[in-house]
Amino acid sequence: MATPDELRTIALDAFASSGYLGTSLQQIADKAGVSKASVLYHFASKEALLESALTPAIDQLAVLIDELDGLGGGREARAAFLARFVDLLLLHRAALYVFVNQSGAIEDTAVIQRAGALVQRIAAYFAAHVDSVEEKTRFGVALGGATYLLVSMDRFGAETPPDDVLRPALVRVLGELIDPIPAPAD
Repeated sequence: MATPDELRTIALDAFASSGYLGTSLQQIADKAGVSKASVLYHFASKEALLESALTPAIDQLAVLIDELDGLGGGREARAAFLARFVDLLLLHRAALYVFVNQSGAIEDTAVIQRAGALVQRIAAYFAAHVDSVEEKTRFGVALGGATYLLVSMDRFGAETPPDDVLRPALVRVLGELIDPIPAPAD
């Protein structure tokens, strides 16, 4: 019998591969080698399974945003946030893939609404702590671009470097995007 953790992992992979709407509980049960009734024993519905699969990523993002709110808006706060944000992206790629690529189709689910509210909190933080349109654009491109890069690498057949190579590159590039080194004056 598959454990709830195994079912969550199988479901998350299926939701990321075939889409939430394109994945049935029976398909998840078949991949787990159990009956549909066994899946329903642990999770009352497909939506409950989705919520359980996405919640660890959303909870970690909520903690990260709470910590960011307490740091203020300085350069060090942004650097610390970026490193932790990259760690979250690397750890929760499949959950982020579901949110980024499928949230429009499943926007009425509570878990997607919760994730959307967290994204709005990130936007509100940077709106309050960054002055210029250019800086706000840098943050949006950096955070959104890094998220999309990581969630799409595996799905589109791009060669994915190991995390221990990718992480420092992402942190450095995001840092340069967000806090660029000023060009020397002519």
